[in-house]
Amino acid sequence: MRAGSIRIIIACALAVVSLVAPFARAQQIALRASEGGETPATSPLQQQKVPVVSLGEIVEDALARNPEIKAMQRRFDMARERVPQAKALPDPMIEFGYMGNIIPVPPFDIQKGDPSSARMLSLSQEIPFPSKLALRGKMAAVESEAEWWAYEQTRLSVIAEVKDAYFDLFYLTRAIEIVSKNKDLLEKFARIAEARYAVGKGIQQDVLKAQVEISKLIDQLTVLEERRQTTEARINSLLFRDTESPLGRPEEVKPQQFRYTLSELKEYALANYPGLKAQKRRIDREQYAVELAEKNFYPDFTVRFNYQNRPEMPEMYGVSVGVKIPLYFWQKQRPAVAEAAASKAVEQKRLENITTVLYFKIKDRYLAATTAERLTSLYGTTIIPQSSLSLESAIAGYEVGTVDFVTLMDNLVTLLNYEISYYEQISNMEKAVAALEPLVGAGLRP
Repeated sequence: MRAGSIRIIIACALAVVSLVAPFARAQQIALRASEGGETPATSPLQQQKVPVVSLGEIVEDALARNPEIKAMQRRFDMARERVPQAKALPDPMIEFGYMGNIIPVPPFDIQKGDPSSARMLSLSQEIPFPSKLALRGKMAAVESEAEWWAYEQTRLSVIAEVKDAYFDLFYLTRAIEIVSKNKDLLEKFARIAEARYAVGKGIQQDVLKAQVEISKLIDQLTVLEERRQTTEARINSLLFRDTESPLGRPEEVKPQQFRYTLSELKEYALANYPGLKAQKRRIDREQYAVELAEKNFYPDFTVRFNYQNRPEMPEMYGVSVGVKIPLYFWQKQRPAVAEAAASKAVEQKRLENITTVLYFKIKDRYLAATTAERLTSLYGTTIIPQSSLSLESAIAGYEVGTVDFVTLMDNLVTLLNYEISYYEQISNMEKAVAALEPLVGAGLRP
C-alpha cells in the first residue's frame, strides 16, 4: 500500500473518531443530565453566538400578548358585569297624562268646574316575588365563574401549545446541527474515496455510495429547515408577532424523569382541571334555573303612585298595588320547569362526557411520556454506545482492509439516525408532559 493511501486512511479514521467521541459520551450525558451534571458539547450555533431564548421568556411573552388569552379574559369581564344587572330591580316607569279638551288652548289647560279634567302623573315599580332576584344573581355569578375557568383553560392550553412548539424547535435545531456535521464529514469521506479510486486503491461504488449518502443528508436537511421555519412561525403567531421575527436558539433540554403515576394524574385532574370546574358551574347555573322556573308559579307585584293636578280644586293622590296572576301556568310555567330540568340533565351528561374524554387524554399523554422516557434511556445508555462501538470496530476493520467502505458508511449513518432519534424522544417526552399540564390543571415541570 502506498504511503499516500495510508495517510488518507489514517486521516479518515481520525475524522471518524472525532465524530464518534461525542456519541460515546451519550450514555454519561443521559445518566447525569437528570442530576444537573454534564451537558453536551458546544454546538455550531452556540459557537456562532446565536442568542439563546429560554422557555420561560417565551411563555411569559405569550401570556402577555396572545390574543386568545386576552379575548377570554374580556369574556370573563363581560360575564362578571352581568351579576349586578341580574340582581337589580326592573326599571321603574313614570307616566304623564291629561284629561280635558281635545285641543286645549293653551296646551294641557284644565276645564274649570269639571272635576274629571286634570293633569296626571304616576310612578310605578315592578317587584318580583321574593328570592327571584337572588336566584337570577346566583345564576349570573356561577356563569361568571364558569367563564373564569374557561379563561384559565385557555391560558393553560396556550402555554402547552407554546411548550409543544418550543420543544419541536429544540429537536429540529439539534437535528439540523447533527445532520450538518455529518454532511461535512461525509463530504470528506467522499473526497477520500475519490482519492483512493484515483490511485487504484478503491472502487467506484465507494464514491457513488458516499455521494448518495450526501444527497440523502441534503434532502433531510432541507426538510428539517422547512420544519424549523414553520415551527418558528408557529411560535411567533402564538406570541402575536410577525411570523418572520427572529427567535434565537432554544435552550438545551436535558432528559428528566417523569415521577407521576396514572392514578396521581387522574386525582390532580379531578381536583384541578378547569374544564371540569367550568362544567360544574354550568350545572349549578341550571339548578338555579330550575328553582327560578318553579318560583315563576308565584306572582310578581306592581306598586303605583298617582298624582292629579286640578286647579281651583283639591289635588288628588293615589296608591295602587297590582298582582301578576300566572293564569296560564300549564302553557308557560309548567313547560318552563320541564325545559330547565332537561337543560340541567344535558349539562350533567356533558360533565360525564368531559370526564371520560379527560381520562382518555391523560392516559394517552401519560403513555406517550413514559414511552419516550424509556426510549430516551434506551438510546442514551444502550443503542448509541453500542452503535459507537460498532463504528469504531468498522474503522479498525477498514484500516486493515477487512471492512469495506459501504459497511463503514452504513455504520456512520446508523449512528447519525440514532442520535437524531435520541433528541426526538427527549422532545416527545417534554411535549407529552406539556400536554398533560392543562389536563391536570397544574405544572408538572419546574
